[in-house]
Amino acid sequence: MRSTLPLTPVAANFVLKDKVYDALKDAIAAMDIYTDAEPPRLDERSLADKLGVSRTPVREALSRLEQEGLVQTVPRRGAFVVRKSKADILEMIHVWAALESMAARLATLNATDEEIREIHGFLDSYSDSSEARGQIDEYSETNIRFHQNIIKLSKSRLLIALTDNLFIHMKSIRARTIKERDRASQSIIDHTRIIEALEKRQTELAEKLVRDHALNLAEHVRRYVDYLT
Repeated sequence: MRSTLPLTPVAANFVLKDKVYDALKDAIAAMDIYTDAEPPRLDERSLADKLGVSRTPVREALSRLEQEGLVQTVPRRGAFVVRKSKADILEMIHVWAALESMAARLATLNATDEEIREIHGFLDSYSDSSEARGQIDEYSETNIRFHQNIIKLSKSRLLIALTDNLFIHMKSIRARTIKERDRASQSIIDHTRIIEALEKRQTELAEKLVRDHALNLAEHVRRYVDYLT
């Protein structure tokens, strides 16, 4: 079954172009880009109908997204969500490892005790790995939010901006790989150790644990992900 974008009509006003752009970008971010064998196609007419707007702001939004590397226009075929190659994904994970580990470092210095305690909630529903495996789709979403919050706890606006587009592909590959080779079990162990390091303000350890966690994902992709070219 092909992935579709979850879109609803947007209000028409003087910021219509930005609203259409934001709606399309959010919808792409919510997709599992790597579920299907082919990249999801973005039909202008269909998107315009779903958003309740003309095709002009949709075309402009797609052009902006293409400049950001999220959409690719293929002559005589149309626009598609970009699917990264295996080499691209590995490079992105390595960059993500650097950025998220710095975010963890900054979190130990900038986040409040209450803010760090709040990320405990991401593990409260999964007391052991069997619960995560039994609720793998729910845990997959929890895993994504955990990593988003590590970035937010850094309180670095520039770091958050740098990871914005990168996270769209990181989210999709994490959602796919968390269901492979019992990675959810190790994920819970890693997250627990990361939270403990953050709580204890162990700056160097938190940075290392987050970096190693991402690099382990890269190694999994390198060894086992054969559905990417």
